[in-house]
Amino acid sequence: MSVKIYHNPRCSKSRQTLQLLEEKGVQADVIEYLKTPPTADELDSILNLLDLQPRELMRTKEAEYKATGMDNSDLSRSELIAGMVATPKLIERPIVLANGKAAIGRPPEDVLAIL
Repeated sequence: MSVKIYHNPRCSKSRQTLQLLEEKGVQADVIEYLKTPPTADELDSILNLLDLQPRELMRTKEAEYKATGMDNSDLSRSELIAGMVATPKLIERPIVLANGKAAIGRPPEDVLAIL
């Protein structure tokens, strides 16, 4: 089974989710998304797997949300995705991909359903 985790080592939920995967014997491909953000196509695919709209996967309380204009309600899906790729700090974390499915590790146990 191929498992990916979009991970931020400074985030406690992200660390807890990675630890949970390791405890379950899952060898995940760890992607530090702040250093290596997903492409627009990858993020679009993740959103589809999660059945979410871009703003639902955004960290709207981050200062960058307003500073980058992402709070503009007129932005299209592709513009929001492009904004998340350009400013990956806005992407909710952690995101785990496995078995053609995706889950957000908030709480970390939520990712167990896709393994």
